[in-house]
Amino acid sequence: MMKENAYSLDQFVTDLRRTARDGRDEHGILATLRPLAQRLALSGSWRDPRHYQADSGQGYGVHLLHEEPDHTLAVFAVSWLPGRGIPPHDHGTWAIVVGVDGPEKNVFWQRTDDRSSPGYAELRQSGEKIFRSGDVLAMPAGTIHSVRNESDQVTLSLHVYGKHVNFTQRSQFDPDKHSESPFILKLESLQ
Repeated sequence: MMKENAYSLDQFVTDLRRTARDGRDEHGILATLRPLAQRLALSGSWRDPRHYQADSGQGYGVHLLHEEPDHTLAVFAVSWLPGRGIPPHDHGTWAIVVGVDGPEKNVFWQRTDDRSSPGYAELRQSGEKIFRSGDVLAMPAGTIHSVRNESDQVTLSLHVYGKHVNFTQRSQFDPDKHSESPFILKLESLQ
């Protein structure tokens, strides 16, 4: 017998496609998908022990679960090694992140320069929050955040993007050096 809260990746992708196709604006898409992404994350139906694998060099693992042929509507499982994280970055598209297993610290940043000098960026921290299982972060395009796993265990989160982030010309930032540079993810192979 199927659990009442069972919700598969295939069902989510169908709902994701329908939501994107319905012509909603970014805020409407995020509002509609937020509870659906949470439902998928909590169902656990998509999880695989291999999703906890992470690249020791970069400190995290990115596992592609779904992507449309035109690189839109991408879904990832992302694992974070203990004591590791990722610097401030944007996504170049809207994003929804749901905590699956373990706490992840998200720090939010605001860009304060006028963006007139390529490679230069001034950021100031604007908040932070520890996300746990079931917590949802819905981010419009342009949101800048950093992530850190401050626990002693590998953590896991579900990420949904309007477009695969390696095709959005997104950036990562160094607040101390006031720099901005291109940011491409290295994907883990589940072979």
